[in-house]
Amino acid sequence: MAKKQKFDEAVIKGALESSTPRLKAQYDEQVRASIAKEFGITNVNAMPKLDKITLNVNVGRHIDGTKVPSNVREAVKHTLVTITGQKPVSILAKKSVSNFKVREGYETAFKVTLRREMMWHFMDRLINIAAPRVKDFRGLNDKAFDRQGSYSMGLTEQGVFPEINMAEQSFTHGTNINFSFSNSDPKLSRFVLAELGMPFKKPEKKK
Repeated sequence: MAKKQKFDEAVIKGALESSTPRLKAQYDEQVRASIAKEFGITNVNAMPKLDKITLNVNVGRHIDGTKVPSNVREAVKHTLVTITGQKPVSILAKKSVSNFKVREGYETAFKVTLRREMMWHFMDRLINIAAPRVKDFRGLNDKAFDRQGSYSMGLTEQGVFPEINMAEQSFTHGTNINFSFSNSDPKLSRFVLAELGMPFKKPEKKK
């Protein structure tokens, strides 16, 4: 089993270093043909398209006084830069919520938006390396789609990414990940993600 995992990671690493993202090529060469066959959509411009992937880490609960502690801020920023290769932006609270001790203008989250090649490379690593490393992994929820077909998922700790050494982390935090589609709906988006290898939960067989 260990040898198989090592081989898979080596194949993916090589694909990530290529000029054309592996999943982008798969979408263009295979998934589009499957969409045309399954849904009868032949116009390329009318097909569902993955526009961006957004990562969001909420740090509002760590606010001490009026600011997020520097160790929390730096740890979250380091995680996002390491797993995406892109610098995150801070998100400020739009309104005050007394129950959560949050005031308008407080720094409450960090966000990274990935597009084009960086988006495809991140998705490849997420579904083929990171997600299967989740403890007791049994597949991702296939119901978390909105009416436009965008899909949301969450990870409970940053350690599922092999680039992150948890021994060097000061605390554990989760990450919300959103896949934004255009020209889509829940059924189309689920089909596209499944064709690209998204490890959704398999339906339980009825006894």
